[in-house]
Amino acid sequence: MAKPRLISFELCPYVQRSVILLLEKQVDFDITYIDLAHKPDWFLALSPLGKVPVLEVEGRAIFESAVIAEYLDEVYPPSIHPKDPLDKAVNRAWIEFVSSLFVANYGQMMAPDQTGFEAKNAELGRGLDQLEAQLGVGPYFNGAEPALIDFCAAPLLQRIELCQRAGLPDLFQSRPKLRCWVTSLLDRPSLSQSVPAGFEEKYLGFVKSKGSYVAQHYLGAH
Repeated sequence: MAKPRLISFELCPYVQRSVILLLEKQVDFDITYIDLAHKPDWFLALSPLGKVPVLEVEGRAIFESAVIAEYLDEVYPPSIHPKDPLDKAVNRAWIEFVSSLFVANYGQMMAPDQTGFEAKNAELGRGLDQLEAQLGVGPYFNGAEPALIDFCAAPLLQRIELCQRAGLPDLFQSRPKLRCWVTSLLDRPSLSQSVPAGFEEKYLGFVKSKGSYVAQHYLGAH
């Protein structure tokens, strides 16, 4: 099988899902970073939506991070998706739910004022409450072993944790099962290896550059 190539933006959480999975499955792959503000023509020819991630395999392009994750899980055994059809469908549904929280988290970081920040922070908190209620004894979503949903959620949880270390309100403190889940995921080497060098500085620098409420009141941007 030809070596797959991921096409990415350095800070994209959706691309990171694919990188984590490739690392967990010990797949040899290439990664190409592009500037989303100046998308090259060759990329637009591959990606009908003009978004990352794109996984190029044998000259063919796969897009949408959840689709890429399922493809990688199918072609590089062992599968880490539940085998039972109902369990698998439930996991797929929660992957979609987690994807919606990426949007809330981004809105929280980019909100221009306190009102917008508090609204998005509350929206994200409600979503985390739903995850807290869904989690069992852990340490992973389905129990003792990690599954596809864990690695699809990891980039979101990593970013929330990173921002909390920078001074934002701790959204995990009152959610002990979520805290256990986050700790278990962040302890895996694939998480730190799935982002480019200097990721924390680059991510916080990106937020600061937007002049948002978070940038000004938590990250010290002027």
